[in-house]
Amino acid sequence: GCPLTTPRLQPFGDPGDLREAVTYLRCRHPSASLLAVSEGSGSGLLLAYLGESGSSSRLAAAACLSPIFRGRDWFEAGMPWLYEWPLLLHLKQGLSRYTGALAEVVDMDRLLGSHSLRELEETLFCRTGSRATSWERYWERNEPLRDADEAAVPVLCLCSADDPVRGPPARSLPRELFRSSPYFFLLLTPLGGHCGFPRRRPGRCWAHEAVLEYFRAMAEFLRTEERRKGLPRPR
Repeated sequence: GCPLTTPRLQPFGDPGDLREAVTYLRCRHPSASLLAVSEGSGSGLLLAYLGESGSSSRLAAAACLSPIFRGRDWFEAGMPWLYEWPLLLHLKQGLSRYTGALAEVVDMDRLLGSHSLRELEETLFCRTGSRATSWERYWERNEPLRDADEAAVPVLCLCSADDPVRGPPARSLPRELFRSSPYFFLLLTPLGGHCGFPRRRPGRCWAHEAVLEYFRAMAEFLRTEERRKGLPRPR
C-alpha cells in the first residue's frame, strides 16, 4: 500500500536494496552470522550482490532455489505461455498502481500493452525518457553472474531438471561456473518444478529442509576452521 515517491523501479540484477538491508542487519546484529536464501528470479539479486561485494558481502553462506542464472537469455527465450501470461498479467496489475509516478519517464500505454515479459522489461528500463539505454547495455549492468568470479562465500544452487520457468538445463545452467569456482555448489534433481520440490504429502517443500541442513553443515565447518586457525569471531 505504499506510494511510489520516485519514478524509478529496481532493474533485474540491481542489488542496491539488498545491500542496504544487509548493512542494516549487520548494524543491528554485529556478531551474528548472516545467511541469505532466495527463490526464482529473486536469486538474480542475490547472485549479483555476491559478485559485486566479493569478500565484503558480510554473509557467511547463501542458497538459491530455482535461480534464473542468465537473465538476458531467459527473457529472450521466453517461457511457455501457460506460465508467462499469468506472470505478465500479475506484473501489469502491480505496475498499473504506479501510473501517476511512472508516466513522466515510462510509456505506460506501451508498458500495459506488452505482449511478453521481454517487451515489458525493455519498456520499463530501456525506454525511460532521457535515460534510455539499449537492451545490450542494460544486461551488461544487470546480468546476475556478471561478477560471479568475485563471489567469496559458499553458495548452494538447488535446481530441478524439469523446471519449466528456467528452461532446459543444457542452455540455462552455467555448469562451467560450478566446475571452476570453489564457492558455487549445484544440487540438480530430476524432478521438482520451479521452486516446488514437493514431498509426497501436500504442502511440504523438501528444498527448504535441504537448505537448512546445508546452512547447519556450513556453520559447523566455519566454526571448525575458526578453532583450527585460532581466529576470533567477527564483531
